[in-house]
Amino acid sequence: MSIRAWQVQQLGDPADVLTLVDAPAPEPGPGQVHVAVRASAVNFADTLMCRGEYQVRPEPPFVPGIEVCGDVLAVGEGVTHVAVGDRVLGGTAVPAGGFASECLMEADKTFLAPAGLDDAASATLMVSYQTGWFGLHRRAALRAGEHLLVHAASGGVGSAAVQLGTAAGAHVIGVVGGADKVRIAEQMGCDVVIDRREEDVTARVKEVTDGHGADVVYDPVGGTAYQQSTKCIAFEGRIIVVGFASGRIPEPRLNHAMVKNYSILGLHWGLYQERDPDSLRTCHEDLVRLADDGHIAPLVAETFPFEETPAALARIAGGSSTGRIVVTPAP
Repeated sequence: MSIRAWQVQQLGDPADVLTLVDAPAPEPGPGQVHVAVRASAVNFADTLMCRGEYQVRPEPPFVPGIEVCGDVLAVGEGVTHVAVGDRVLGGTAVPAGGFASECLMEADKTFLAPAGLDDAASATLMVSYQTGWFGLHRRAALRAGEHLLVHAASGGVGSAAVQLGTAAGAHVIGVVGGADKVRIAEQMGCDVVIDRREEDVTARVKEVTDGHGADVVYDPVGGTAYQQSTKCIAFEGRIIVVGFASGRIPEPRLNHAMVKNYSILGLHWGLYQERDPDSLRTCHEDLVRLADDGHIAPLVAETFPFEETPAALARIAGGSSTGRIVVTPAP
């Protein structure tokens, strides 16, 4: 039996190297899950993988797509926490990735999908929300009543942190670029939204916190955003370094961190699977509770049909998208 799949046959930009093929249906090995794909999330990591620039570097040919929602068709040896017929979400086992009608998932990254989320939202839950959960709760120990500053608050990663911060009882300040993104950040739950194109971020943060500053900063941007954060961080504040979407990796001034008494916290979400896998289950259980109670719901901003998968990857590579992008199932 064959499946439909977008395959990278040589490394390069997704629009140039993705080819739609008929391929043999994958078979799950030990610790793997075979699923029929309901929806595939589009991550910037997928574009990097196509170029050979991601931390996971499969040899062509391979099918990208690292995050899906689907129905379990079969399980490999040792898999007991999900069964045939279950609706699941989580991380795929590239080279049999998620931009296909069927794919393989890593069992330790496979979770039951919340009843309160549809397929598209479920497909986008794991990476953004687990990253936010570990950053805010495990690394920064965010407390109710604290001021949380979120850069790129209308994006997929930032909007997840906004919702998680609101659910935790924080006062959430979002930073975005453009009036259209201001509206989105407000809808996601920000108490205050700063348009970095129109306002001085540092001055505005100090103003809305009555000079206190941000207790916790969630920064997936780097570059100028990081520098702004150091100028408005509170006493005993925590800056969570999530990524560098700006393309600029800042060089922290440790003397400044010492004098102002704040912490710089790195977050590598993938290491939890390696060093503390049980924490992933704890995290997912909390996310399911929050989703079923209506406190979090991924912002799915755009949906592309399966036939337009290369265009979906090009869209996220452009850096101007808001929320999450999802590819619908193959026909």
